Amino acid sequence: MSNVQTFVNPAIADYIRQVTLREPEALRRLRREPHGRIEMETSAEQGQLLHLLAHATGARRTIEIGVFRGYSSTMVALALPPHGKIVACDNSEEFTALARRTWQAAGVEDKIDLRLAPALQTLDALIAAGEAGAFDLAYIDADKANYPNYYERCLKLVRKGGLIAVDNTLWEGSVIDESDQSTDTVAIRDFNRKLHADARIALSLLPIGDGLSLACKL
Repeated sequence: MSNVQTFVNPAIADYIRQVTLREPEALRRLRREPHGRIEMETSAEQGQLLHLLAHATGARRTIEIGVFRGYSSTMVALALPPHGKIVACDNSEEFTALARRTWQAAGVEDKIDLRLAPALQTLDALIAAGEAGAFDLAYIDADKANYPNYYERCLKLVRKGGLIAVDNTLWEGSVIDESDQSTDTVAIRDFNRKLHADARIALSLLPIGDGLSLACKL
């Protein structure tokens, strides 16, 4: 839920996009296409940050949980070396069909290893196959109740010094509205507290998009 949400002055946010955003044409077109669940799209500035983080970590193998139309996975894939791979986890054939189109348009389809199954099933299979510590970067943007479960699996799968990025951790500001006791809001609050107390990571929460938490495995 972060297609356009941002927690700075809208004019400043627009300026930041003007002077920093380098959006491939395939993704620019994608953002202009109407969709009934457009709020699920990763924001352009978040996508660019993920692209930068993939470069900064020298990422070769990454994980994405929650693919939707393929915006964030495309941005990360564009930063990977020629033989880099993203294990992309989703269980929606409808959404991943759109993502495949996006990957093809951006020329990154060969870098995507799509696993069409419940994400926990895919992550557990990777761990069982001895892939712990084999990934450089993970991005979580899926059902909020499972954030702790996705996070714990990803913490096993990323290497020391690897990053886990988690979307929607400000949840349109609802995290500070104590009258909001909806399931997803409570789940995000609990997850944020979990990260804050986790001595296994270095942590930052950035107020871009709908809030992006970054956890570096120590």
